[in-house]
Amino acid sequence: MDIDTDSFVDAHVHFWDPARMPYPWLAEVPAIASAHTPAELAVEAVPAPAAIVFVESAVAPPRARDEVRWIDALAETEPRLRAVVAQVAVDRGAETEAALAGLAEHARVRGVRHIIQGYAEPDFCARPAFVDGVRRVGARGWTFDLCVSHAQLPACLALARACPETVFVLDHAGKPDIRGGALEPWRADIAALARLPNVVCKLSGLVTEADPARWTPDALRPYVAHLLSCFGAGRLLFGSDWPVVKLAASYRRWLETARELLAPLSAAERAAIMSDNAGRIYRLS
Repeated sequence: MDIDTDSFVDAHVHFWDPARMPYPWLAEVPAIASAHTPAELAVEAVPAPAAIVFVESAVAPPRARDEVRWIDALAETEPRLRAVVAQVAVDRGAETEAALAGLAEHARVRGVRHIIQGYAEPDFCARPAFVDGVRRVGARGWTFDLCVSHAQLPACLALARACPETVFVLDHAGKPDIRGGALEPWRADIAALARLPNVVCKLSGLVTEADPARWTPDALRPYVAHLLSCFGAGRLLFGSDWPVVKLAASYRRWLETARELLAPLSAAERAAIMSDNAGRIYRLS
């Protein structure tokens, strides 16, 4: 995908409309609980991304397929919406296989996500049924997005090792404790994950893991430096996490912060993180 050096791909965008489908978790975040669709993004995302990857928005599970249908309909008038990471419960055996077969009818689906962060069991995603489902995702040529807390990273390592044919995309850098200023054990866990060739990582979600009202680029800098040292420019993808990012920053402020943190890199390295890697991982061309 040919994208100029000032352009970028947003590899992590959510859309929702509570008048259309239920999103129970939005009751906990009233500040962003209104409709957020491509129309709202067009107003707030200035400058605008050249391409968008939609990541499932934790709609009530019975409506997961309806969410994909809705995104397909939105994409008819928003051509930048190139790829979908769909919600699937991957630990349900035959039910999982049926859901994956249904998603194969949607050409924009490039990946699957089963949110892990809400489970109390630290090894939830390393259990056999979960591993089996993630292998099924990889067998279809789709990625698996990891949405986890930093305490769950060791289990993610076990999962990724057990599924070498599946490409894993670690959302939000594994949600380090930036607010608390803690680097360990996140730093060691990230280094271990990055040693696996089937794991890439999103440069996203950092401002909401920091102090939402007081964060600065310097607070994020050691975490971004570690991500760069582990994954390199070839396995990091920029994402806004819009509209969740609005709990801590505007779209523009996070974009400018990311560019500031990546400024020491070469132009080619910056282009890889800001556009090229997403194009490759999510097959956007």
